[in-house]
Amino acid sequence: MSIQTSEIQLSVNDKKVNAYLANGGGPGVLLLHAWWGLKPFFKQVCDRLAEQGFTVLAPDMRNGQIAKTIDEAKELMEKSDSQLVGDTVMAAKEYLRSMVKGKIGLVGFSMGAGWALIVASTTPEQVGATVLFYGNEYADYGKVTSKVMGHYSDNDEWEPNEYVEKTFAEFKSAGVDATLHTYPGVGHWFVESDRPEYDSASAQLAWDRTIEFLRATL
Repeated sequence: MSIQTSEIQLSVNDKKVNAYLANGGGPGVLLLHAWWGLKPFFKQVCDRLAEQGFTVLAPDMRNGQIAKTIDEAKELMEKSDSQLVGDTVMAAKEYLRSMVKGKIGLVGFSMGAGWALIVASTTPEQVGATVLFYGNEYADYGKVTSKVMGHYSDNDEWEPNEYVEKTFAEFKSAGVDATLHTYPGVGHWFVESDRPEYDSASAQLAWDRTIEFLRATL
């Protein structure tokens, strides 16, 4: 199917913030990138989701900067204004909601997965599906009403299993419909094709599961 892609600008606290829009004409998905910034890989994911019929918006939470190494990403993280990032995420969510009908989906990667949990727990009535890729964040899990799917490594130095399992146990005790998929032997960032940790078989499986989940839920 033909999709329309464009770079748009969001107004956040009187600042202009860039975002990438890939419009496949269907339900809305807010895509939240990892700490590297809005690198080409995340725009490609937007395109792939749009090709499956979704309307996908990815705000740039790093003001146009892209880290190529872990050290560069750490530096961006340290300089980051978390208030502005949070406001950017919420502004993007509102912009996306103005374009689509019904509840939206959230797809977050690492740092972006943390923000997805914050959105899902603070505006639960607006979110129908939440997909987390190897990221976590303390949130009021009991307030989440969307269905949740998580994709994690079985041994991730950046996201310890005990915390992931604790999060999903809290979902369970709160009655949240949450599915945890674990991928043996992969590293953090395993779905990102521009990273040395990329694992094509696990990435494809996670992608297939995500599409099926978003279609069934949204």
